[in-house]
Amino acid sequence: MDSGSADAEETVDMGETVDVDILVVGGGIAGLSLGSALAGRTGVLVVEAEQTLGYHTSSRSARQLIPSYGPEVVQDLTLRTLALIRALEVHLPEPVLTPRSFLLVGGEESVRDRASGHMHPITAAEVQALAPELKPGQFAAAGLDTTSVACNTDALMEYHRRRILDRGGQILTGHPVAGAVYETGGDGGSWVTTAGARRIRSRVVVNAAGAWADQLAALYGARPRGLQPYRRTAAVVVVDQPLAAGAPMVADAGDSFYYRPEGEQVLISPSESVASDPMDARPRQEDVAALIGRINSATTLGITEVVRSWTGLRTEAADGLPVVGYDDAVPGLFWLAGQGGYGFQTSSGIAELAASLLLGERPETPAVQALNPGRPGL
Repeated sequence: MDSGSADAEETVDMGETVDVDILVVGGGIAGLSLGSALAGRTGVLVVEAEQTLGYHTSSRSARQLIPSYGPEVVQDLTLRTLALIRALEVHLPEPVLTPRSFLLVGGEESVRDRASGHMHPITAAEVQALAPELKPGQFAAAGLDTTSVACNTDALMEYHRRRILDRGGQILTGHPVAGAVYETGGDGGSWVTTAGARRIRSRVVVNAAGAWADQLAALYGARPRGLQPYRRTAAVVVVDQPLAAGAPMVADAGDSFYYRPEGEQVLISPSESVASDPMDARPRQEDVAALIGRINSATTLGITEVVRSWTGLRTEAADGLPVVGYDDAVPGLFWLAGQGGYGFQTSSGIAELAASLLLGERPETPAVQALNPGRPGL
């Protein structure tokens, strides 16, 4: 995504120090969603290290929101996100969400373990009707989530970017955070953050730095939460037998692959979770080649050519849940990290929750404790 970095930069005061109530560090879907939720309610500035918003994980999404995917608190936040996105779609020229079912196939036990109230079991005959490219006898069980949807992630991020600016918020790209100092005063403390050539004074700093969240926290004197980035590769390929326009996204419950339509082509992924350092991840051609072999073995798609491939990093805490809330030891530091593979599908719900906490509204929801940075195990 490369949306509006130039006009975003022009909104920032060019003086020595920028004063703002809340500084959000990270211009991916998490930081932009929160900035959008806060803009017009308090002063907010989103600062991104890269020149382009959403450069890392957010621009490398599978573009599918799956209510049956993840633990219960994640599923609840996904449903809330879907409701919030559908409400904002009335302000856009075209929908952000479009129907696309999610079909999970695999062994009986693995499908059962991954199924939820948003997914129901289907027969082999129903699988063949929905996904005739799957070779018969490859999988013993299947579940279908008809509430799943495709997501125009670029349009969603552009909506949040535009809303931040239209409501008086600020966005600054190409300015990595290099240091921070906490200053105390008569009206309470504030952080002075050095980002590129700018000094930014804020009451609160939100850590929405994705794969770099633990590293960023260290600059503010906070202990790490054990947030681990994992590689996830995808590719767009040409096939002999194209999928129908309304075909579902198909995933192996054993996490060996998924695929879905991408126009006349097909998007595929090996669903790998390989630990990585924070970096601008790049695909490994051997991983893509092995994936093509697996999918060609399980289906009649007949992959003939790789159009493009990429790798993103999904960052997770040890318990697999996002980390959202004030740090338990460092004043004025707020975590918005560890979304793993749930970034877009929980983005609006988590932003709503985080905005309420930041504005002192103290929402009473199970997610507040479930996602708290001070929870046991972190």
